[in-house]
Amino acid sequence: MINKLLIANRGEIALRILRACKELEISTVAVYSEADRDQMHVKMADESICIGPAEANKSYLNIPAIISSMELSGADGVHPGYGFLAENSDFAEQVEKSGYKFAGPSSSVIKIMGNKISAKRFAREAGLPTLPDSEGPVDSNPKKIAKKIGYPLIIKAASGGGGRGMRVVNSEDELEKKLDLTKTEAKAAFGDEEVYLEKFLTNPRHIEIQVLSDRFGNFLHLGDRDCSMQRRHQKIIEEAPSIGIPIKLKEEIYKKCISACKKLEYVSAGTFEFLYQDGGFYFIEMNTRLQVEHPVTESITGLDIVKLQLRIASDEELRIKQEEIELTGHSIECRINAEHSRTFTPSAGLITGFHAPGGIGVRVDSHIYNNYRVPPFYDSLIAKVICRANDREDCRVRLVRALDEMYVSGIDTNIDLHRELLVDQDFVEGKTDLNFVENKVKVPQ
Repeated sequence: MINKLLIANRGEIALRILRACKELEISTVAVYSEADRDQMHVKMADESICIGPAEANKSYLNIPAIISSMELSGADGVHPGYGFLAENSDFAEQVEKSGYKFAGPSSSVIKIMGNKISAKRFAREAGLPTLPDSEGPVDSNPKKIAKKIGYPLIIKAASGGGGRGMRVVNSEDELEKKLDLTKTEAKAAFGDEEVYLEKFLTNPRHIEIQVLSDRFGNFLHLGDRDCSMQRRHQKIIEEAPSIGIPIKLKEEIYKKCISACKKLEYVSAGTFEFLYQDGGFYFIEMNTRLQVEHPVTESITGLDIVKLQLRIASDEELRIKQEEIELTGHSIECRINAEHSRTFTPSAGLITGFHAPGGIGVRVDSHIYNNYRVPPFYDSLIAKVICRANDREDCRVRLVRALDEMYVSGIDTNIDLHRELLVDQDFVEGKTDLNFVENKVKVPQ
């Protein structure tokens, strides 16, 4: 087992990892920027080290500073959480070369799946269904390639993530301008201007499959999640399991994901993401890390994915078999962000009051507290409210009740937006797709 773990992240996910370590009796090292001295996980960790100023590229993305912190603290393992360096193959490789344990897959796997072009190439070879695309970076003859794929299509950054580096193109007239814009955005955001073209589905759902595997040839799936409730490609509400998809279709895609994991020799937790429309699944990407929405899967399986990640990283064998995993009940998660519910303007500042909801079937993952100051430098996520019940409707009602109980003052949050979406009749009936939020929420001009 890992003896001392460095948590290379911040916010609610850092606290989530720390709690798992406490239960596994693993000592913890928190790293933090100058803006995050008052983070809850920093207060609770056995040791803490400041790794730089507020800017992420000088702290949480500073690989030498994090490796040095491991050496200084004597940590023998690191968990990257999500975002920041979680899917950075260079970071994973340096961790490996330094002899530390990494709570994630190998750097070579991260490299393959971290680039959307190579990931789709692998997916096709592994037998996963994919949409028609340019089958490589668009360097020349974009109009010819686009005509072959057919409009509408979407331009995607090869190294993209987090909803950035994507533009929909409806006609040839738009193509060149949007290609240039996407390349410029991709270069600025990811340091890589490589883009590719893909067929665009008009009203798909976003379905993902959670997988888990170890170094001993054990490969598991933990069911599926529906993450269709998104705004500008950013997930805000997730649920498990997805509804309205035939069990036979689900079982087929589960098997294909496990087969792909075996071919990839994948080790750790990971997520295959698909678009689903008209009875067909189409591979988008694989996230080689812990997902923000992992709690809904934990709720319906009873498994602790973070603890399992740490056991796998410690070279332990999974002690559970596929036939022992039962998917029971329903779970829905709301991402509570420090932002205005209508304009979506980020809202940093001092939290003057905070009350977390409670009761049967309610879980809150959050790092905030009374008199905590939300910094303006990072992602706006401040909490996740996760509910579980025996069926979807009971779960939805419970979540509305939980949001009614939740109180945050001093900053703006999107709690009101979540209440509005959860009681919308189309959501109640499960009629969701990737256009749902954009169609329902009117932003003031």
